[in-house]
Amino acid sequence: MAYILTGRTADARQLVHDLLKLKNTAELHNLLGEIEEKDGNFVVAANEYETAAHVDPSESNLFDWGSELLLHRTLGPAVEVFQQASDRYPKSARLMIGLGMALYARGNYDDAVKSLLKGADLNPSDPDCYLFLSKAYNSSPGQAGEVIDRFRRFAQLQPRNGRAQYYYAMSLWKGKRGEDPGLDFSQIEGLLKTSLTLDPKAAETHLQLGNLYSDQNKYAAAIPEYEKARDLDPGLADVRYRLGQAYVRIGQKDRAQEEFAIYQKIREQHLAELDKQRAEIRQFVYSAKNGASAKP
Repeated sequence: MAYILTGRTADARQLVHDLLKLKNTAELHNLLGEIEEKDGNFVVAANEYETAAHVDPSESNLFDWGSELLLHRTLGPAVEVFQQASDRYPKSARLMIGLGMALYARGNYDDAVKSLLKGADLNPSDPDCYLFLSKAYNSSPGQAGEVIDRFRRFAQLQPRNGRAQYYYAMSLWKGKRGEDPGLDFSQIEGLLKTSLTLDPKAAETHLQLGNLYSDQNKYAAAIPEYEKARDLDPGLADVRYRLGQAYVRIGQKDRAQEEFAIYQKIREQHLAELDKQRAEIRQFVYSAKNGASAKP
């Protein structure tokens, strides 16, 4: 462990191999998996995590194995590992969230939502779960009632969390905009404004507040929100497109064309979205491992 923490992975690897000759344990194979992951040997790392899980199918070893597969988008096996692991440990929130993330990355959005709802019930205060629940819900709004209930609870549990207020607002809007002509825009507007009071630099929240105004043809109110979102995150493609549309609506076609041109360039760089998803998955794995190791 000291060798790993000081970047001496070659020394760490040799020492672990020497120890394995003395005693073949799951702990050593798991440690070797960590070493290989740090050195970029992903296939070898996955094999070591798998060996550790077979020797000792603990919740931790199964999570590490599934996470390694998920990190490097070996999605079919990741779903299988997380499914079997969550069956074995049905009260593990991180296994349920891992399963939901793997299902989402694979495109099984309905099942992803179901798994993430279970994860939210097992650990209602875990922000990682709600991030991926919001993403899966965007692609599978069929379970609106249950999802809204979970986001409402999260907002109540964390009233000073701007992201929690944002998720609740978006769940209401997503779940009801297609089925409820009497949708209460003022409630959603209030939640988004509360979110911005708590987190004024959230570009995505400014974007959605602008969208809310645009849906009501309030372009004079929408444009400043779009411009704030653009200034906070110049690479956010959606805001460029929606700002261009708003400029068209008020007759500023030259400014609209500038935004549309930038939008096209950003869309051509779509691979950045995959990198963002990988970073989010990596952050979840890191925080889940650290959170577990910190527990007595």
